[in-house]
Amino acid sequence: MLTVICETPGLLRAQDRPKPTRAEDEVLLRVKRVGVCGTDLHIFTGNQPYLSYPRVMGHELSGIVEEVPADSSLAPGDMVYVMPYLSCGRCVACRQGKTNCCVNIQVLGVHRDGAFTEYLCVPQGFVHKVEGVSLDQAAMVEFLAIGAHAARRAGVRADQRVLVVGAGPIGMAAMIFCGLRGARVTALDTRRDRLDFCAAHLRTAACVEVGHDDEQRLAALTDGEFFDIVFDATGNPKAMERGFKFVAHGGTYVLISVVGGTISFADPEFHKRETTLLGSRNATTEDFETVLAAMRAGHIPDAALNTHRLRLAEVPDGFKDLLDPARGVVKAIVEC
Repeated sequence: MLTVICETPGLLRAQDRPKPTRAEDEVLLRVKRVGVCGTDLHIFTGNQPYLSYPRVMGHELSGIVEEVPADSSLAPGDMVYVMPYLSCGRCVACRQGKTNCCVNIQVLGVHRDGAFTEYLCVPQGFVHKVEGVSLDQAAMVEFLAIGAHAARRAGVRADQRVLVVGAGPIGMAAMIFCGLRGARVTALDTRRDRLDFCAAHLRTAACVEVGHDDEQRLAALTDGEFFDIVFDATGNPKAMERGFKFVAHGGTYVLISVVGGTISFADPEFHKRETTLLGSRNATTEDFETVLAAMRAGHIPDAALNTHRLRLAEVPDGFKDLLDPARGVVKAIVEC
């Protein structure tokens, strides 16, 4: 079977690997679609803190069941999505239902090989049948669930003023689900094309381009009070540090981004606001179900989000083009 491996940063190679043999508790899947995530781009560029090379990337996937255990509720031919965060079910986080931050988590495409391949074996507890959505949509559930989880974790409410810093796919996912909760969402980004996309397809209340007067413009949008909730989805340490100043007094700052370093903030400013600081990692089954319900209801502009496509065999040569801002990539989907 064709498999694409990231051997070292910047180097992808196609290999012919044997079709995997299913373990007793695993489901064998024929991979059909794989969404390309910011995590994959960071792996390719060498900026993913939890990874060692070589690695088969890809954790946003949908597929068709090929083989199942005898006691499985799934059957060959079922269309499925995969929860790519393989949690242990035993640790302190899992015992609280926080499987998204399991102590022993194994994320497909990061800690273990992922879906840039034709067949994949996954423990059956992480494979879920989907109905009422397409293979393309099913491959987009995971990144949207990260935004749904962040919005739920922050407790976003109707009419709150929300700022999302970083208008990449994860930031857009946060915008979508904050908007579905009734918040007034403002997007802040360096790229005008991304902001135009948010205005056209995500119904953001305002879009502000990073520049010399962006702080003044954000203040003007909020009568100088700034935002009840600020989300960072930039993956940029300086942006993450700067975001503290956009939080209103009594407000909440949510870091969806993860970086391989240390961020800092001014303690007097943090304390005088009584800021609530939250990390938001991955998503849970509840968040995946939230996304699927929104998709079935027609609330997700998935066709607009899927701006680019390529086949698995095209990935070694074509992947680097997805990093080019001039190509306007929002979400690329690989067809296997």
